[in-house]
Amino acid sequence: MAAMKAQELEAKQGFTYQVEDNVAVLTFDLPGESVNTLSPETGEAFAALLSRAEKDPAVKAVVFLSGKKDNFVAGAKIDFLQTIKTAAEATAASRQGQQGFDRLDAFPKPVVAAIHGACLGGGLEWALACDYRIATDSPKTTLGLPEVQLGLIPGAGGTQRLPALIGAQAALDLILTGKNVKPAKAKKLGLVDEVVPAPLLRSLAVRRARELSEGLKVERTHGQGLKAVAQQGKKGLGGFLLGLANKELWAEVALEDNPVGRKVLFDQARKQLRKKTRGKYPAPERALQAIRIGMESGRAAGLEAEARFFGELVVSDVSKRLVEIFFATTALKKENGTSNTDAKPREVKKVGVLGGGLMGGGIAYVSSVLQGVPVRVKDKDDLGAGRALKQVQSILDERVKKRSLTWRESASKMALITAGTGYEGFKNVDVVIEAVFEDLALKHRIIGEVEAVTGDHCIFASNTSSIPITELAKGSRRPEQVIGMHYFSPVHKMPLLEIITHKGTADWVTATCVEIGKKQGKTVIVVNDGPGFYTSRILAPYMNEAAFLLAEGADIAELDKALVEFGFPVGPITLLDEVGIDVAQKVGPIMEAAFGKRMAAPKALEKVVSEGRLGRKNKKGFYTYDGKKKEVDVSVYELLPHGKNRKHFDAREMAERCALQMVNEAVRCLGEGILRSPRDGDVGAIFGLGFPPFLGGPFRYADSLGPAELLRRLEHYQDKYGERFTPAPALIDMVKAGKTFHAK
Repeated sequence: MAAMKAQELEAKQGFTYQVEDNVAVLTFDLPGESVNTLSPETGEAFAALLSRAEKDPAVKAVVFLSGKKDNFVAGAKIDFLQTIKTAAEATAASRQGQQGFDRLDAFPKPVVAAIHGACLGGGLEWALACDYRIATDSPKTTLGLPEVQLGLIPGAGGTQRLPALIGAQAALDLILTGKNVKPAKAKKLGLVDEVVPAPLLRSLAVRRARELSEGLKVERTHGQGLKAVAQQGKKGLGGFLLGLANKELWAEVALEDNPVGRKVLFDQARKQLRKKTRGKYPAPERALQAIRIGMESGRAAGLEAEARFFGELVVSDVSKRLVEIFFATTALKKENGTSNTDAKPREVKKVGVLGGGLMGGGIAYVSSVLQGVPVRVKDKDDLGAGRALKQVQSILDERVKKRSLTWRESASKMALITAGTGYEGFKNVDVVIEAVFEDLALKHRIIGEVEAVTGDHCIFASNTSSIPITELAKGSRRPEQVIGMHYFSPVHKMPLLEIITHKGTADWVTATCVEIGKKQGKTVIVVNDGPGFYTSRILAPYMNEAAFLLAEGADIAELDKALVEFGFPVGPITLLDEVGIDVAQKVGPIMEAAFGKRMAAPKALEKVVSEGRLGRKNKKGFYTYDGKKKEVDVSVYELLPHGKNRKHFDAREMAERCALQMVNEAVRCLGEGILRSPRDGDVGAIFGLGFPPFLGGPFRYADSLGPAELLRRLEHYQDKYGERFTPAPALIDMVKAGKTFHAK
């Protein structure tokens, strides 16, 4: 009966068991899912299979691999973590995972992990408990412990096994950042033992498992201990000793293997962490503590700390917010951007880009290199066309330098892009993305030119950040095929794509542009048309409030610091310098014309612009750009209303004034139907504007304060500063109804 129950569980979890040449091959293929994930039921089924392999006298070794096309194990099942209500429950779940992998660790027969595709989180912890790891050289294969990105730490032994295997310094780099590594880097780190072509993975894994069972008496140790035994078997002791002669290795050993060195290592790591997280993200610090405890007090103490910290973090507000963002972005990947779920994207075989500037070059890169289609760029002159090509080449060169591409792959991708000053090559494009100067008449002229040389199926997408798409569509013979695709600078780094539809945009056009964005690696939100759309609109009052604070005599550095402490990646004045002070000045009148006096920008910056201070682009702004340490250019105070007579403002109040302006405007966008949902508003603000992820976005932040408290604070500032703080009607309605923006 027990055996039958175990087999039922194995089948339900998608495991198969085959014996091949005295090696048990355990294949994991979770039914009904595109990726394998780890849950308590998965662990139970795997334990039953191991028990079967242990008892089978014909089995001398085990190979563990995935049956998924491009996935090993993507990590723990996040849905399961959301069912946990208390820290004690989460700690117990962590201990259960640790114990399962400890059993694998102590398994008396060699176990080889055959890794193809994503091997992340709990998936990597699983592989770390095996004796030998082989990964494919596929670009789909990545390894990492990304838990900190969800506000968590590895909870199944990862904080202990990874440092033991690759050393504390390398382990800290992976665990504290949550970054992934490719197979070649994994092998260099010692994270995997071999890298092979995908077609050879299974056969080689079986062979290595058999060799381990026959030729190597592997003690149940990890890190240099296991690697030493393996190297002795393959290269002899001399080869192993030669490896130890590496100076970097000796430096790391010297640092990690004595108490003083360890203290330096961990103190330095904590200092860097605090500088980066500012205490807003507890997970990296908890991971650091768990690793340190393990190294100083032994593995048992380290595992106990890991489980306890994991339990605390699972139920923390920060983790809840980050997990909510994860689910929001996951849901967006499955949507087509319309209410018509039957709307299908059309195939895009070629893209045209108008404008060879910073944005145009970036769009050309993501369209060709990431989307993988030929791109034709048009600019008004040869200089502009050449600039676009140079920009794409420089990004590719950087990737070659970082070894994420070979020079051959770079040349192949570069060959997808051509550029010129005419419309040659546009006849067969499926989508044209325009990134020219923000002038409605110019864009109307370009729409006419494009429609004269392209087929009737061609989509015209504008990268405008302020001109309503409805107005652009009035200049088109095919208005249903006009849409907004608002990218953020730098295009190849910023994750958001904001797609803007007008009332007449065809569903297939929206679905096609959403699909383009996904292929370009973007997180895509779709919003309805209106001045400033969503992101530019909510940024405007935030920046205006910062300008009001400057006009009132605030210190530039203190103002920026207040918003960074709040959680934004940079302060508003630094952002102003980056975007261009003149650009911000031009957006102001557009917003005021659309929304009235509440969006009126202060006149404080007029003298700054008239003095020719444009920001970073001409190395004259609020900060210095002379190659030395970036500092406030104190001479700029003479151009502000209070001159050098600066006032001290409470940092919390400065941050709140700016942040609440953004939140209030986001609520207005929801109430006016610009946004489809609070979820999209949160995603857009976080990925497009840097709203603090640990706060979950404007709407999650509003819910955490409570809509009534948010209303109270806005009314307080309205009494103090006037109509620009007038609460959004949708917020007042929400408070009257006793509801929150996100369902609880």
